[in-house]
Amino acid sequence: MSISQASIPLSHLLPPLVLGGAGFSHQVYRNPNSAQALEVLKRAFQLGLRAIDTSAYYHPSEILLGEALSHPDITSQYSRDQYFLMTKVGRIAATKFDYSPSWVRQSVMRSLQRLHTRYLDVVFCHDVEFVPEEEVMGAIGVLLDMVREGHIRYVGISSYRIDILARIARRVQSQYSRPLDIIQNWAQMTLQNDRLAQEGLKAFREAGVSCVCSSSPLAIGLLRANSVPVGDLGDFHPAPSGLRSVVKEAADYVAGQGESMAALALRHSIRRGQSLSTPDFRITTIMGITSIAELEDNLATARQVLQVSNEPHWLWSTDAGQSVEGNMARATVDERLCSAVHNILGPWRDYSFPSPGDDWDVATKQPVSTKQPVSTKL
Repeated sequence: MSISQASIPLSHLLPPLVLGGAGFSHQVYRNPNSAQALEVLKRAFQLGLRAIDTSAYYHPSEILLGEALSHPDITSQYSRDQYFLMTKVGRIAATKFDYSPSWVRQSVMRSLQRLHTRYLDVVFCHDVEFVPEEEVMGAIGVLLDMVREGHIRYVGISSYRIDILARIARRVQSQYSRPLDIIQNWAQMTLQNDRLAQEGLKAFREAGVSCVCSSSPLAIGLLRANSVPVGDLGDFHPAPSGLRSVVKEAADYVAGQGESMAALALRHSIRRGQSLSTPDFRITTIMGITSIAELEDNLATARQVLQVSNEPHWLWSTDAGQSVEGNMARATVDERLCSAVHNILGPWRDYSFPSPGDDWDVATKQPVSTKQPVSTKL
């Protein structure tokens, strides 16, 4: 796909699964490195997973991905139009944001250099709930200018807060006389939290948005047998102890039934997104990947839901899983297990993390105390 094809609706281009670049960051991985990124990317591309979502905030993800994408092992086999790159602007660090027009433009140009590409398929404004909406609107205007200049193909926003995403989407449609192309929301189309489907999708569609990325299907590693991931920056996970406790109880139950909590949660998230997608409204799942083993496990799990062949480009095809019934036996078992998990979660089902918390001042884009605010969207 070339930059000249940007008039094609994004819903017709974005595949059902995307590789999350946060797995190459200090937040969720100890010592992210070039060798890790290259090996994961080579295997992902071989298996057909060629859409990547990252951010300047996921340091050093952009740098490592760019080194991998420019490596002869990749360039000798894949041209730029055979993979899809999404990144973000605005969030710099856990407590640092810059949505100024000059920085947004500088950040995009830096991402182009880091990723060794002449254009970016999608650029999101990152974690928009942490800054004043007027600054977000200004940043979107800059990104739309950069679409016209040929640096970007599609523009979106990302946030945990569904209400803020919907409000900004409506404002964009009104102020810029065109809709946002895409919205990204994290950890709210999961086995634990279904608020994206319940509260977000209808509002996004009404605002003209054609694509929604549901990221963190495991809620940043919460929905698995092991504890939450701890990278070089320590335990950043926003889940309170009560939620962690019931998730562990649910994971133990699922394991006792001979199933993996992580696999069940991933199947549930993908199946949910595909069931709500249409040819003109795509819901895609972003999977955090840190290793070849994790990549292969996740794709094997995804195949159980998408019911696609082993052809090398199956994930790149936007038709994968849209019109094919899932395996009924697997779906029946999963339905029973998911129901049991929901019973165990009890009042924690559909619990949402505060974002931002009471310790964050949106107007000043600063913490209001010495306590560090929760880090979001990985």
